[in-house]
Amino acid sequence: MSINSKYPGVSDLRAKAKTRIPKFAFDYLEGGSNEEYGLAKNTNAIREVELRSNLLSSISETSLETTIMGHTYSAPFGIAPIGLQGLMWPNSPEILAKAAVDANIPYVLSTVSSSSIERIAEVSEGQAWYQLYNPTKDHIRLDLIKRLKDAGYKNLMITVDVPTFGYRHNDIKNGLSMPPQMSITNVIQMLKRPRWLLNTALAGKPEMVTLKPYMDKNMPISELANFMNNTVMGKVDAESLKVIRDLWPGNLIIKGVISEGDVASSIALGADGVIVSNHGARQLDVGEAPVRPLQRISELYGDKITVMMDSGLRSSPDIACAIASGAQFTFLGRAFVYGVAALGNQGGAHTIDMLKRQLTQLMGQLRCKQVSDLPHHLVK
Repeated sequence: MSINSKYPGVSDLRAKAKTRIPKFAFDYLEGGSNEEYGLAKNTNAIREVELRSNLLSSISETSLETTIMGHTYSAPFGIAPIGLQGLMWPNSPEILAKAAVDANIPYVLSTVSSSSIERIAEVSEGQAWYQLYNPTKDHIRLDLIKRLKDAGYKNLMITVDVPTFGYRHNDIKNGLSMPPQMSITNVIQMLKRPRWLLNTALAGKPEMVTLKPYMDKNMPISELANFMNNTVMGKVDAESLKVIRDLWPGNLIIKGVISEGDVASSIALGADGVIVSNHGARQLDVGEAPVRPLQRISELYGDKITVMMDSGLRSSPDIACAIASGAQFTFLGRAFVYGVAALGNQGGAHTIDMLKRQLTQLMGQLRCKQVSDLPHHLVK
């Protein structure tokens, strides 16, 4: 593994990223809903988890390999979907998708990404996953699923925890609420980041490329909120999920469940996996930190469905604690965007290698041979 020794931790990447991208873009990446108590709850809860070493046990080596959804990955973490990644750093989806396939971990493309289904399928050599907001229009849902099939996607992740747009103070101040607005302040912030500005100019204005075929060509920006509400983000319940389950032949993962009842419903409709998540605390400030229900959910349903987790994970110790608490796999979002914003084309590979190195050291210290053994090290 080769990492940039100036940035051995996610906190180092975050600090560097903050100096390289405009404030409004950094605020969008960082932000949580309302007073942002949920952000702190997520990280504090995962860091209350403790693991115990078995120092006198005899193991020759550790392995990070993890098999889920019919594929053996090189590590138990993947790159979570983040909308408009290209706003934070130009060509971020392509950079991260390429780094992911090279490292044999999953990259999940967001519905509202700045790259297309087809382009990421090409870059990822057919290994990317796709995250879908349930369209309200039947023809759009059918066409998106057809495009995914044609491009060779095997794993479809449905986000269910955005029944309303998150109320995020900084996004409203910065004009990144719906509809987005560009202010003089934002222009000044861009001019202060000339490298970001040049790269953005070369890459082109970040847009929701996958959704462009479904937008009116001359749609004014003031209509974007209506388009998102009335076309892209339809209701998600057991009935609408069953429609998608019947249409989709591959693995179906429900992202955003945080209660035992919703996991039971996911199993009943035939989902292959769930991601215990609160959308990185971007939607609801008063909700439960995911690692807490994760332990209950895994005990009840871990043998019936693949249980995964995201939200609040910023390091390999966090990954290990989530897996010890019952997750079979994890996803990180902000950490990887920090990496790309900090280091550009090298940021994806650096962040992956850094997390692998951290996790290998941690498991060696625990004397834990394989990822599936981490629950045996949980201090209950």
